[in-house]
Amino acid sequence: MNQLYRDWLEEHKRHLGELAKDLAEIMKRVEQIGAAAEQRLESDEYLGVVRKGFRIWDAADTREKRDYVRRLISNAAGTTLCSDDVVRLFLQWIDYYQEVHFSVIRVLYKHPMSTRWGMWQQLHGGRVREDSADADLFSLVVSDLTLGRVIRQHRETTGDGAFLKKPHTNVPKGSAARTMKSRLDDIDEYELTELGRQFVHYVMTDAVPRIGGGPGKERSAE
Repeated sequence: MNQLYRDWLEEHKRHLGELAKDLAEIMKRVEQIGAAAEQRLESDEYLGVVRKGFRIWDAADTREKRDYVRRLISNAAGTTLCSDDVVRLFLQWIDYYQEVHFSVIRVLYKHPMSTRWGMWQQLHGGRVREDSADADLFSLVVSDLTLGRVIRQHRETTGDGAFLKKPHTNVPKGSAARTMKSRLDDIDEYELTELGRQFVHYVMTDAVPRIGGGPGKERSAE
């Protein structure tokens, strides 16, 4: 029992140490932003984001997720590139998605227009059976991110952003394939949605443009 108590206390000591370090990082970032962020820091909307962020930070089971929350809170203090509603959505994504989801997001950020096969090669390499658990998991992750509007299949657009219909392909009668379309096909290309790109910008990079300033220098979070 004494050992359990010691382990419990050590865990909470480490947890509080991480919290103090992340708070110091956030304050350092805010100080770098300067006076332009003072009004933002005092707003009820931003303070609501901070409260929700640290609830998710406290419940996070990995250091990576805590880093994402820290970056989001810091970056949201210094820019208004997206609304607080979107920032709260990003917090929900951090809470809900797992490392395997974030790995796919990183692949599409670095290699846009990747097919499912291309993503698989970047993440795992080699081949895998269509009916394997690994293929099931990968297909589930792509489906989760697609339904969550983080990624999508690439489609051409008009000048004003309307999606163009894909051309129909005429398949001669009697020539249908016996097998279903592969879940790791090398045909359809994927990309981040605009929300997905903003998520990477706010959560997976260490700097975003300041309020009223020009483009900031970004460092991608690996």
